[in-house]
Amino acid sequence: MKKVLLSLSAIAMALSLAGCSEQPTEQAKPEIIEQQSIENVLLEQFAGPYGGVPAFESMSLADLKPALEKGMELNLAEIDAIANNPEPPTFENTIVAMERAGDELGRVFTYWGIWSSNISSPEFREIQKEMVPVISAFSSKITQNEKLFERVKAVYESDELKALGTEEQRVTWLTYNGFARNGATLNAEDKKRYAEINQELASLQTQFSSNILADEENYVLYLNEDQLAGLPESFVKASAGMAESRGEVGKYAITNTRSSMDPFLTYSENRELREKVWRTYYSRGDNGDQFDNNELIKQILALRHERIKLLGYDNYAQWRLEDRMAKTPERAMALMEKVWPAAIARVEEEVADMQAIADAEGADITIEPWDYRFYAEKVRKDKYSLDSDEVKQYLQLDKLREAMFYVAGRLFNFEFTPVAEGKVPVFHPDVKVWEVKDKTSGNLVGLWYLDPFARQGKRSGAWATTYRSYTTFDGEKTVLSSNNSNFVKGADGEPTLISWDDAETYFHEFGHALHFLSADVKYPTSHSGVRDYTEFQSQLLERWLTTDEVINTYLVHYKTGEPIPQELVAKIKNASTFNEGFKTTEYMSSAIMDLLYHTTDPAKIEPDSFEREQLTRLGMPEEVVMRHRTTHFGHIFSSEGYASAYYGYMWAEVLTSDAAEAFAEAPGGFYDEEVGARLVKYLFSVRNAMDPAEAYRMFRGRDAKVEALMRDRGFPVTSEE
Repeated sequence: MKKVLLSLSAIAMALSLAGCSEQPTEQAKPEIIEQQSIENVLLEQFAGPYGGVPAFESMSLADLKPALEKGMELNLAEIDAIANNPEPPTFENTIVAMERAGDELGRVFTYWGIWSSNISSPEFREIQKEMVPVISAFSSKITQNEKLFERVKAVYESDELKALGTEEQRVTWLTYNGFARNGATLNAEDKKRYAEINQELASLQTQFSSNILADEENYVLYLNEDQLAGLPESFVKASAGMAESRGEVGKYAITNTRSSMDPFLTYSENRELREKVWRTYYSRGDNGDQFDNNELIKQILALRHERIKLLGYDNYAQWRLEDRMAKTPERAMALMEKVWPAAIARVEEEVADMQAIADAEGADITIEPWDYRFYAEKVRKDKYSLDSDEVKQYLQLDKLREAMFYVAGRLFNFEFTPVAEGKVPVFHPDVKVWEVKDKTSGNLVGLWYLDPFARQGKRSGAWATTYRSYTTFDGEKTVLSSNNSNFVKGADGEPTLISWDDAETYFHEFGHALHFLSADVKYPTSHSGVRDYTEFQSQLLERWLTTDEVINTYLVHYKTGEPIPQELVAKIKNASTFNEGFKTTEYMSSAIMDLLYHTTDPAKIEPDSFEREQLTRLGMPEEVVMRHRTTHFGHIFSSEGYASAYYGYMWAEVLTSDAAEAFAEAPGGFYDEEVGARLVKYLFSVRNAMDPAEAYRMFRGRDAKVEALMRDRGFPVTSEE
């Protein structure tokens, strides 16, 4: 059951998260539908090797709507059978039965996720617009099924539960909590309104996501050769390829995505064009046209507030954080407030350094947001003699992938082997697949899919997901994991080169995949994440990019094959806290605004002015803008996955910094066998089968300390408990 709820919130609401968005696990079908004939490929059991794989080669958009309708029909039949079971409720006939339900619908959402995130089209978005409120109504039929909830409640309060294992107890609590926090305890009238609100939100959030994608697709800047000054050769070639793919041969395309915007603002010497690219990117969803998101934001906030008032909460964030590690919005905001002053103070220092260089060059300008990346790069070269483009020559996408496999082998004992082309269906020629085995036993763990490159119809950002998760309660299931990125593909015959920040993101998302692949749990619900914890594992994996083993072997020049010089490595490490003011402030401003949006009476919020007023109150530096401005803040308005929880990256970063110090202090460093074993046992394999705070204490022997984060970022550490 929980896997169905997850699919509805994380997939049907347009899969708009930047981090991982995990899809439901395929499970064996319950007996009540064994005899039914299913002729729609989207509903069929995964067939073929590796325990069955999605039939991506056969997926047809024409099948999607009927598959959704049939999947919901079958799932409701399963739920009715559980709810009306004449036998007294037990863990087996209620909780386990719910874990088993929704298999067909889960498979449909696997394909839905691909259309939504990887190969979107106007035709899909029309189906999405029509079906999302229908899916929401379907979800409400389950969460408001009184007989079902009474059975869940009976198991939750039973003596039987006390005799069960810890995972069984947690799964039962998570299931009960999922109902109780989503309207199951309301009276009939309030339940009706609760369901109506969910349907309205589903439509509005989907439209928000579609509007962002429309602005990303509709705004492409085509440059001529005389407008390329300062741009690296690799970026120029990639931009030419992007233009050619759009029918603009001989021109150079700057697309309205971060992967294109960021390097352009870093290197382009044309200040006028930098400003144009900056304004276009940060104005997504805020152009006063048919794709403007301001009114949608007001409606979304008002509906969320109305819904939580039905449940008796003061504000949305209070409800959302109740079962997260932070527990309350006050605790989440307290963490932000502890770091914020140091971050904006560092920005002031960074801007002063930039302005000094601009003045020395006689630029006769005042640093503006579209100048920040450009002059930061000049400061980097001046202070650290570090040229980002020089570093980029040693960051080949394929070599970094090999480095990730090396780390996975050392820490997790995994071995990755390419799957021959054609053996496993893929949804696009760019997608490659590897089989993952345990190095010692040779046992199959699962598959890893990689879809690395940007293209039209693919949402921006980077994310991880699963097409099937590991479970054992109904027979052992192999994992089907996937990483998805938006790197700008190198020119034909040349490797794809990426920035240091992108290399960290590559490792980060692979951390999510390792979290999936290393799972050792029984039930689908144990894969449900605690949002301010699930980013921790992936953030931690970024630390292995800077280990000597990776640097000395896999960072080699794309032309000469020579290893990266030790002098350049030293420069990279010396500059490790460079520009932390910018990076921390652009992220934290978004996280703080998220909490403010969800703790303020929506009647008092006018999105555009509220953003400006609150950032001014916070002392937001004029030279920096929110990483996700309100009108394109898909994390919190395209779905509810990160709503009032975007702070979770920072919360997880405290854990990351603290855990990294455990490795740094160990005899074997980041490859220490004893600490590594604890890492896998307590922080990766258990997923959500254990309370995250308890799991971290078992790894570290204590709670994490925020001072580790301050040290990591080069900020002053005023005290340590």
